[in-house]
Amino acid sequence: MKNIFFILVMLLTLSCSNNPEDQLKHLNGYWEIDEVVMPDGAQRDYKISETIDYIEISDSMTGFRKKLQPKFDGSYITTSNAEALTIAIENDSLQIFYKTPYAQWQETVLNATEEQLIIESEDHIRYVYKRYQPIVIE
Repeated sequence: MKNIFFILVMLLTLSCSNNPEDQLKHLNGYWEIDEVVMPDGAQRDYKISETIDYIEISDSMTGFRKKLQPKFDGSYITTSNAEALTIAIENDSLQIFYKTPYAQWQETVLNATEEQLIIESEDHIRYVYKRYQPIVIE
């Protein structure tokens, strides 16, 4: 329980100290889910993930997020489905607005660095991602 409290305090501290414009430059790229923290503090760690997220944002603050399945040769299996997104800075935080033919939702970027991305959903679920590093078997 102490560990969860410490993690939440650190996340809050980091989220308050980061400039949203500085965070924006780190969003593009391949991200692997590392852990999920529920509103009640329950935590689920992901040792391995079958899919990764690819995020691409243009200078116009629009872009997409797509699910990819990495292969051992360094390539990816993907579909044509992607979630369109728009980025905005509101209330001193970076907001991501998603839109698909089936739903619309919003997430808040709590922290974005070169190696870590922390996003909170509208339901106050925190998703902690790490930069994806491909596993290549020779």
